[in-house]
Amino acid sequence: MQIHLISVGNRMPEWVKQGYEEYVKRLPKECELVLKEITPGQRGKNCDVARIVRDEGVKMQAAMPAGAHTVSLDLTGKAWSTPALAQALQRWQGYGKPVALLVGGPDGLADSIKGQAEESWCLSALTFPHPLVRIIVAEQIYRAWSILHNHPYHR
Repeated sequence: MQIHLISVGNRMPEWVKQGYEEYVKRLPKECELVLKEITPGQRGKNCDVARIVRDEGVKMQAAMPAGAHTVSLDLTGKAWSTPALAQALQRWQGYGKPVALLVGGPDGLADSIKGQAEESWCLSALTFPHPLVRIIVAEQIYRAWSILHNHPYHR
């Protein structure tokens, strides 16, 4: 199974790349995590934020693999425990199709993306910087995989 982390944002600091890659390399091929970066729209003093978010949504839609099970990461989503994420991962594997985890930019996800998501996941009630979200998601996917495979990582 491939999990596509489709995230608005690019040009991340080296520590973000290193942190993300640390967990990606630990995952086996049957649970591959693939990052697809969406270039954010230009924001300025008098920008049209609604249009920018819609445009980012169009780019996200184009980056999704055909037939993917879509999961938005959004404050209005369900807050999962790590064991619940492991159950979700097991369920996703049973679908036999790619999964698209969708992370919006600084102004959130486009309504079109939220509306088509089959599930919505809230990482936390806390606000995280977008670069850190990538690392958290990668680590939690690895942790969920380790639970399913009785790996000692999760204790």
